[in-house]
Amino acid sequence: MTTAYNKFFIGGEWVEPDRPTLEVINPATEEAFATIAMGTAEDVDAAAKAARAAFDGWSQSSIDERKQVLSNIIAGLKARGDEMAKAISTEMGAPMGLSKTAQLGSGMGHFMTALKILENYEFEEIRGSTKIVKEPAGVCGFITPWNWPLNQIACKVAPAIATGCTMVLKPSEIAPVSAYILTEIIAESGLPAGVFNLVNGDGPSVGAAISAHPEIDLVSFTGSTRAGREVAKAAADGIKRVTQELGGKSANIILEDAADFAKAVAGGVAGCMGNSGQSCNAPTRMLVPKSRMDEAKEVAKAAAAKATVGDPSDETTRLGPVVSELQYNKIQGLIEKGIEEGAELIAGGPGRPEGIDKGYFVQPTVFANVNNDMTIAREEIFGPVLCILPYEDEADAVKIANDTDYGLSGYVSGEAKHAQAIARQLRTGNVHLNGAGPDFAAPFGGYKQSGNGREWGIEGFEEFLEVKAIMGAA
Repeated sequence: MTTAYNKFFIGGEWVEPDRPTLEVINPATEEAFATIAMGTAEDVDAAAKAARAAFDGWSQSSIDERKQVLSNIIAGLKARGDEMAKAISTEMGAPMGLSKTAQLGSGMGHFMTALKILENYEFEEIRGSTKIVKEPAGVCGFITPWNWPLNQIACKVAPAIATGCTMVLKPSEIAPVSAYILTEIIAESGLPAGVFNLVNGDGPSVGAAISAHPEIDLVSFTGSTRAGREVAKAAADGIKRVTQELGGKSANIILEDAADFAKAVAGGVAGCMGNSGQSCNAPTRMLVPKSRMDEAKEVAKAAAAKATVGDPSDETTRLGPVVSELQYNKIQGLIEKGIEEGAELIAGGPGRPEGIDKGYFVQPTVFANVNNDMTIAREEIFGPVLCILPYEDEADAVKIANDTDYGLSGYVSGEAKHAQAIARQLRTGNVHLNGAGPDFAAPFGGYKQSGNGREWGIEGFEEFLEVKAIMGAA
């Protein structure tokens, strides 16, 4: 039995368009559990015009009005937290333990961060005889992915609301139910009609229409580097502001002076495998001293064996399925490519885990003695697949880490000052030292083909502001 989520939210109203529907597949069962309507450029046009009509009013709203809306959304997420976590688990396969904590928690964290920033942010300052005013950027178009669905919607929507922008959201058609629930929460939050609009659909239809629409001033996209190029091209004619958070192939450098080498290796395996490897900032390339490769192999093999795969509805499950058959087949092809190119397979491998014959489940896989020229070291696999590469010395480690088209994140384990010195040499937007986790107040984004602009924290907040200088005002 499937549930219909076939309505769009446009201009403060739920509308049910006469559009073809798409089945939403549960990746653990390979069966449909929901449907959504597939929007068109006509639907985007209606949503963009509603957002434009709402902009004059919302852009002039008071800080207290915006704070109240954000507080109401946070309360709504808390009230419907279990429902949201179940939706995320069902639509993209995250184990319920992960859905209830990281998936739900990260989404709530972005709304809480935006509220905190808004409470203290100075939208005006005097500089000599000039007043510097920071104003809402305008109508925003959001195109978001399936791997952290609530997180990557919230880190756009929350600061947009806080800064006085209006918006049109296209969530991933693969994982749209969590976005639908969030929209229901927003619809009850007191946000004026037209400020937030939801149109479901695919990239070539709805995503492209958002990127090119003349009423949309800013496009924020999270997804693959390939799709990011298309978004930028479509937005170029309108000279839109474009922010992008794209792919990654992050290096995890474990230094000789790491306080606990085995713990650092095991933590790196867990970090790579989390969310079934479906995180753009995952530490997918582990760099270890050449002399300690055998030690790293032994620890990594044991750690991979602990990454139990199974039913995501079971809260003890560590790894669920990957999101789709397409993704499963891509990962399988890259695992085969790693074997073909001579990487040493020490855990996992092709096919489903033993005892599982249905669902898009991938074995937690570890390759050792990987060369940085191998396909599995160059391409973003987006599955539970770790590459361990040897390095000769620190200069070699930094060179290998930076020898990639990407630059989203990095990881270093070692003595504190030493690790910081290495971190400064990495061409990445984030670096995690000695197992440090994410920080919602810190900027998130990448160098090179990992994107441009920043999300999260004050830097992400300011992406939604324009700066005006009023000379002679002071």
